[in-house]
Amino acid sequence: MHFLIEMDKLKSIERRTKLIHGSRLENDAEHSWHLAMMAIILQEHSNQKVDLFKVIKMLLIHDIVEIDAGDTFAYDTVGHHDKFDREQRAATRIFGLLPEEQGKELMDLWLEYERKETNEAKFAASLDSLQPLIHNYLNHGETWKKYGITSDKVLDRNRKMAKGSERLWEYAQEMIEKSVVQGYLSK
Repeated sequence: MHFLIEMDKLKSIERRTKLIHGSRLENDAEHSWHLAMMAIILQEHSNQKVDLFKVIKMLLIHDIVEIDAGDTFAYDTVGHHDKFDREQRAATRIFGLLPEEQGKELMDLWLEYERKETNEAKFAASLDSLQPLIHNYLNHGETWKKYGITSDKVLDRNRKMAKGSERLWEYAQEMIEKSVVQGYLSK
């Protein structure tokens, strides 16, 4: 129960991306739920056959570590230097709230996601990259504009999406191009 109560803190971890309608920043709980729904609907676009339940579990736990480590903005190059170390310490504490077997299962899933070597982890990571792109496109690039993010940075940061889904990467590139044309994203 202590672990489940701790999970409520995800609702308080704000991300830098605004909701699609731009009314406020998204939180980690909303982000994880949205990704799980995306996995259910978009699984056919994975490059390889995946275990959908495993993908959903990864997506629901991948940001739990941000309860302690905080959200590291995708384009924060300085914050990414120690991101894994901060998150690993958080994972040890948070997953340690569970009985040993359950804690190990979640730690293993989190590490698998972080390594991005399995089909499931690659597809989950593709969805995790696509979702903020959709938000930024539909809220007219609010986050991109606020932080001076260019199309080159967005393309470079999200190129790895193709490892999990070529089709979703194609869709993402179309959104990025349209964002430039519509003035949501600068070159």
